[in-house]
Amino acid sequence: MKYALALILALASPMAFAALSVSLEGLVNVVIYLLILAGVVWLLLFIVGKVSPPEPFAKIITTIIYVVAALILIVMLLSFVSGGPVISLR
Repeated sequence: MKYALALILALASPMAFAALSVSLEGLVNVVIYLLILAGVVWLLLFIVGKVSPPEPFAKIITTIIYVVAALILIVMLLSFVSGGPVISLR
């Protein structure tokens, strides 16, 4: 128990929080990217709903939209945490 308390206190030290500090500019960028991603996903789902392809294709297209959006979100959050782009096109 004593070691667990020491570990909790060590993790709660200001030096541990300094390593996890996030800039306000980075947070604003993440919020903007999330809003853009949500808008694009909504627009694609709206278009699929209006075009209304046959039933198996509609579910496949909707699933592909959600999977691609989830992958983009994961890459975006990983790049936010690591401080740089995870995937670069160079």
